[in-house]
This record gives sequence, structure tokens and C-alpha cells, in this order.
Amino acid sequence: MRVLFDTCVILDALQAREPFREDAEKLFLLVANERIHGALTAKSITDIYYLTHRITHNDQRTREILMNLLSLFDLVDTTGNDIRQALLSELSDYEDAVMVEAATREEMDCIVTRNLHEYRKAACKVLSPSELLKKLAEDV
Repeated sequence: MRVLFDTCVILDALQAREPFREDAEKLFLLVANERIHGALTAKSITDIYYLTHRITHNDQRTREILMNLLSLFDLVDTTGNDIRQALLSELSDYEDAVMVEAATREEMDCIVTRNLHEYRKAACKVLSPSELLKKLAEDV
């Protein structure tokens, strides 16, 4: 299964944010064990850098964290067409609309996020971490 991870799920694992940490860490393990194919948008990486650096206050440590992430997750570029199409989207959150366009173009099976309400009108499947874990358990 090809899964595009929203930034919030990555940060839940990296920053051990409760009560979301456990599901996010389980998903990381599934990616690491190649049970699912995990991907991040290039835009997410810049956001993760910024938000992680605010906690580490250390550029080298933050870069190491990103290198570890990139050893697990593939990167999905954001294209000019994604940007244009997102402007036409029914989603009220533009950044989420860009993610949907990238996921659709890359033929991802789903986006995993905690912000399901933002994706109600998404043109692709969107699951919460717990929903994705449940689906994967059923598929075994």
C-alpha cells in the first residue's frame, strides 16, 4: 500500500505527542519493515525541519532527523500543476488541497492524517492513523 503521510503524523512520532504517538510510531515501523510504502511531500520536509528545529535548537541534530526520515520515506515533489489544481479544489485548506493533488498524481492509495475534517471533500482516500492500522490488520 502506497501512503502519503501528512506532517502531523510524522511530528506525532518524532515529538512523542500524546495521545497520538503510539499509532504514529506503529506506522513508522510498518514503513521501516516495508509493510507499507511511505511517502512525504517535499513541502512537508521543510515544515518538519522548521518545527523540529524549534525543539532541538540544533541545526545538525535537525538535519540528522531529516536524513533518518528520508532513509525511510520517499519524497513526492509538488509540481506547478499541483499548485494550480489545488486552487480549484473544494478543500478549504489550500495546503491540504496541494497534498491531495500530489497524492492523486502519484497514485497513492491514501493520505494518512489526523485532520480528517480538513479533507472531507478530498478526491482521494484519506484515513486517520488508527483507521489505516485497522485496515492493514484486516488485510493480513
